[in-house]
Amino acid sequence: MNASRFALTIIAAVVIGSAPLPAQRARISPHETISTKIDGNRVTIVYGRPYSKDPKSGEIRKIWGSLVPYGKIWRTGADEATLLITQKDIVLGGTTIPAGAYTLYTLPAEDGSAKLLVNRQIGQWGFDPYDEKQELARIDMARTDLKPADPAKDVSVPQFTMSLGKNPGGGGIIKMMWETTQYSVNYAVRK
Repeated sequence: MNASRFALTIIAAVVIGSAPLPAQRARISPHETISTKIDGNRVTIVYGRPYSKDPKSGEIRKIWGSLVPYGKIWRTGADEATLLITQKDIVLGGTTIPAGAYTLYTLPAEDGSAKLLVNRQIGQWGFDPYDEKQELARIDMARTDLKPADPAKDVSVPQFTMSLGKNPGGGGIIKMMWETTQYSVNYAVRK
């Protein structure tokens, strides 16, 4: 992807991500942008960070299998669907993702496994119908059980959190953590 086309993709993604939302689509959760540069490539993720506590009642919600149902596609965060931007082609879990902007979804299964779905369509609200024709890849994620900091509590990570970092084995790693579960997938810059 040439530099001007990439710049236009980034500008379009930022405009879509920062456009005013209609009143019926007001954000409920805080949002975060994370970014890292690994092997000469910048990867950026923009996502909503819902809490385990119900915003109305304050009660701790069961996340996996309840708030995020098994067998249903989840927007990987809150409010707008999660945005992934990569400056260069990357190989994510064995699948080549060309440079550009994409939406990330998650498909958790009852056995505890989950797939990361990479979709070409961007700018959707979390409840908009999922367009499977725009899907680029379904990638298996590794699962790790997290231990609660306080054994009297069920929650180790009280707010949905994503991270980007350097993979000790080379390349990068995308992690998502919530409740007592972490999912991750490795990526590398395509040579």
